[in-house]
Amino acid sequence: MPAVLKLDNLAKSFGAITVAERLSYEVGQGEALGVIGPNGAGKTSMFNLITGTLSADAGRIQFNGRDVTRLSAARRSRAGMARSFQVPQPFTHMTVFENAMVAATQSAGLRGRDAERFCLDVLDRTGLFGKANIAAGRLTLLERKRLELTRALCAKPSLLLLDEIAGGLTEAECVSLVQTIKDIRGSGVSIIWIEHVVHALLAVVDRLIVIDFGKKIAEGDPRQIMESAEVQQIYLGIEADA
Repeated sequence: MPAVLKLDNLAKSFGAITVAERLSYEVGQGEALGVIGPNGAGKTSMFNLITGTLSADAGRIQFNGRDVTRLSAARRSRAGMARSFQVPQPFTHMTVFENAMVAATQSAGLRGRDAERFCLDVLDRTGLFGKANIAAGRLTLLERKRLELTRALCAKPSLLLLDEIAGGLTEAECVSLVQTIKDIRGSGVSIIWIEHVVHALLAVVDRLIVIDFGKKIAEGDPRQIMESAEVQQIYLGIEADA
């Protein structure tokens, strides 16, 4: 399986605070990788490093075989990276359709009727077709999270990064969102998903990594990782000898 993304000894610190310590891993084409860790572990900072909104102190990022370590966030987006944010950040005074069009034109480079048709297709896939002409500021939390997905998909990514997109949802909403993410994965998009709602994560991902203080401490089969005493102690607060 060819690597879509490869991190090689990625490092970042802010003074005495380390948010990435020699992070190394790969994500294969069409693979879904889950990321867990306690609050403040450096998970969102890792996404910022991957997407280029934060520059690395050391290490290298390869995307689709190309070194993108020094590329701007805009150029990485146009190359095929897209992300959702933990707190949805739509253009609240624009409609759902207009939000989607911004991504399709600015990141995917689509124009005119091609952009319009593509956005409507994505809105249908993410369950927002019926909300296309509603201002984004009027959406529910689930709908805003679906709009985050919509905007990311309208960038035509080969790599999709999801940051705690299931947080704050009801069980029924979470089930619906998981099915949508499964459908996205089925289209061949590679996914890295940071999530505290572990049962949602385990329903989708092939592999799991655990990060603590910016360092990868475990990687492997999701259920085996969750049964690890070290992971339970760090992530769940359970004593290793309990």
